[in-house]
Amino acid sequence: MTQGAGQGPAMRTDTLRDFRVPVTEPALYAVATSTGLPGEPPVYGEYPAYYEDATPNVPPQPGYPPQPPAPQPAAPQAPAQQPPYPDTRLRALPDAEPAHTAPRSPDEDDLEGYTPTYRDLPVIGRGALGGPGDTVQVQYVPQEQASGPGPLYVVGDVHGYLDELVTELHAQGLIDAQRRWSAGNARLWFLGDFTDRGPDGIGVIDLVMRLSAEAAAAGGYCKALMGNHELLLIGAKRFGDTPVVSGAGTATFQAAWLLNGGQRTDMERLQDVHLQWMSRLDAAVLEEGHLLLHSDTTAYLDYGDSIEDVNDTIHELLNRGDADITWDLFRKFTKRFAFRDEGTGPAAVRELLDTYGGSRVVHGHSPIPYLLGEVGTEDGDESRGPEAVDGPHVYAEGLAIAMDGGVTMAGKLLVVQLPLSD
Repeated sequence: MTQGAGQGPAMRTDTLRDFRVPVTEPALYAVATSTGLPGEPPVYGEYPAYYEDATPNVPPQPGYPPQPPAPQPAAPQAPAQQPPYPDTRLRALPDAEPAHTAPRSPDEDDLEGYTPTYRDLPVIGRGALGGPGDTVQVQYVPQEQASGPGPLYVVGDVHGYLDELVTELHAQGLIDAQRRWSAGNARLWFLGDFTDRGPDGIGVIDLVMRLSAEAAAAGGYCKALMGNHELLLIGAKRFGDTPVVSGAGTATFQAAWLLNGGQRTDMERLQDVHLQWMSRLDAAVLEEGHLLLHSDTTAYLDYGDSIEDVNDTIHELLNRGDADITWDLFRKFTKRFAFRDEGTGPAAVRELLDTYGGSRVVHGHSPIPYLLGEVGTEDGDESRGPEAVDGPHVYAEGLAIAMDGGVTMAGKLLVVQLPLSD
């Protein structure tokens, strides 16, 4: 749960906007932020914080020591009563959806109605306010936290299976029975593909967005990478039935999304805040020698010679709002099996590691039963079912770790602590 009134001290946060006091609602004192087309392969499949309502009806702690009372006149009279400090609800609002925009620098993220926050969270006290609209005074309240980073966890493809995700996160001690962050300074990375195929993709996104704020308040973090299904959903929402140039001719995002497990209930519940969150996800990150990616492809090399370049380039391309460019991104990150061949696979992994760093690639995207050739082969052979998946698949001479346990095919949703003990 995000830090709220009466729950003790919270961490301090840098924000890109002042916290302002609305006319009727003062600011809260604590804040926590295969396409199915011929010739194309099948598809399987810091942030702006998302806040829930603050704890209601709990008065905030004052940000500064109380001031001495003003001298009273000779005639005794009751001191003026401070007006009650009402409960308030501070939310991060989405930007307006841009159609064709140039990439923004961090300094340009301060847009109307949107408040990006960083990891630490502020404690906003009732300082002296000159009137509505004045900036609320902030006081730093230190919080004891474990020294150094916490344990590192990764989550494979979720694909809308919210209940299975909750079960696995709880089993690892990352959330409690109320689905709140309970892992302190632990670090949690999702490898992408939150929606499609399963019943509640938007519920999955909402949970991850909320956990990102709660983990930050506790000194840890919960972050996510962009998968090909995030690109597919963004494209379906933005471009719909607009024709795009495909390797097999003309296609549309809407048709590809439906063919690849798109759920109409997800589209109905999809909001601008979800689109903004997905479009700002990074594509690659390096954590303690682990190169985290969504897809088992070398297509990342097409976008830059460093992780920073890859992420910046992909964000810039998405911000153009061009259907063909977004389709090309989707197609490239739909590619798979680059590491599976015993002869060429290890060399493909090494090329990525030599370029971006790290000693192992950790990826989702390709279900482990597919990598093992047990089920769902590309020629459509479904004659045998998958063996039980009970953990990640280490392959390519030990250089790659596959994390998609095949939850969409009665497999397992994997939540694993790194490094592996193999």
